[in-house]
Amino acid sequence: MSGEGYGPFATPLTELTGVRYPIVQTGMGWVAGPRLVSASANAGALGVLASATMSVERLRSAVREVKSRTDAPFGVNLRADAADAGERVRVIVEEGVPVASFALAPSNDLIARLKDAGVVVIPSVGARRHAEKVAAWGADAVMVQGGEGGGHTSDVATTVLLPQVVDAVGIPVIAAGGFHDGRGLVAALAYGAAGIGMGTRFLLTSDSTVPDAVKARYLAAGVKDVTVTTRVDGLPHRMLRTEMVDSLEHSGRAAALLRSVRHAAAFREESGASWLQLVRDGLAMKHGKELTWSQVLLAANTPMLLKASLVEGRTDIGVMASGQVAGLIDDLPSCAELVDRVLEEARTALKSLPGAD
Repeated sequence: MSGEGYGPFATPLTELTGVRYPIVQTGMGWVAGPRLVSASANAGALGVLASATMSVERLRSAVREVKSRTDAPFGVNLRADAADAGERVRVIVEEGVPVASFALAPSNDLIARLKDAGVVVIPSVGARRHAEKVAAWGADAVMVQGGEGGGHTSDVATTVLLPQVVDAVGIPVIAAGGFHDGRGLVAALAYGAAGIGMGTRFLLTSDSTVPDAVKARYLAAGVKDVTVTTRVDGLPHRMLRTEMVDSLEHSGRAAALLRSVRHAAAFREESGASWLQLVRDGLAMKHGKELTWSQVLLAANTPMLLKASLVEGRTDIGVMASGQVAGLIDDLPSCAELVDRVLEEARTALKSLPGAD
C-alpha cells in the first residue's frame, strides 16, 4: 500500500495502510460498527471494525456493508485468543480487508496467514515485551495503549510506555491512550510514533451509533469520573464511574457469579459461540494470569454490560468503557469534522514550536 503524502502528516503508518492521515479509530465493541468505521475511513483515518461482539456471519456482512459505504482502506479488530479466530481471519482474507488488528498479541501462525494473504497486521499491546514478540513474528506495526486508555488497559502511562516501545522495535508504532486532539498527535509524532489511535474521541461523534443520552453522560463526566475496576471481569478495565460500577464494586461473590452465568448465556447467543468455544476462550484467558475460574466466568459480563449501555442506552444496568480523555471532551463533531480539527490543531501546534518557520 502507499500513502498519498499529506505534508508533515505522511508517516510510515499512512504509507503502510494507504490512509490519508496517521489517525486510527480503534475497534470498540458495540461502537465500531459499519457506520462509524466508514465515516472514519471517508474522513481519512483508519477505521477499524470491532468483531469480537459479532458472530462470524455478522462480521462478513458488516465488512461488506463498510465496503459499500467507502472505497478507503479500513481494518477489522479481533481477539487473538478467541476459539474461532481462525474463522474470522478467513473472512478477512476472503473479503479483501486490507488491515487486521488484534486486541491481544496474535500467534505466529495467525500473523503468517494474514501476511501471506497481503493483509497488514497491527496487534495492540500494553507492554514492551509483547511488542518485541509480535515484531519478531512479523507484525507490520503495533499499537501501544497506555493506562489512560479505555477498556482493558495497562498500568503504565502512555508517555512512559510509548518511548520504550519505539526504542525497542523497528516497526511503526501507533500511540493510544490519552489522545483526543492535534496537540496529542504532534506529541506522539515527537516521541517517534507513526500515528495515534483514538477510541473515546470517535465514540463521541455524531457518526457514532451510541444513544444520545449515553453520549450526554460521557460529555458530563470530568477527568476524575473515569475509574479503573477489576470487578467486571477480573482484569483492570477503565470506564466511567456510575451507579452500576459502584454496585459491582460492592457486590458479593455469589451475586457476581449468578450474574456472570446469565450474561454468558446471553453472549453465547449474541456472538454465535458454542459453550465449548466459551470454555476454550476462558482457558485462553486464564492461561498465564492469576485468575480464578469465577473471574474467568466474569468475562461474560464485559460484552453484555457494555451492550446494555452502548446499544440499549441502559446506563442503570450497564457500564461505559472510557478513556480518561472523556473528561476533556465537550462536543459531538462528525468524523470528518473531528479529523479536520485534529489536523488543524496539529498544524497550529507545529507552528508554535520554538524555531518553527
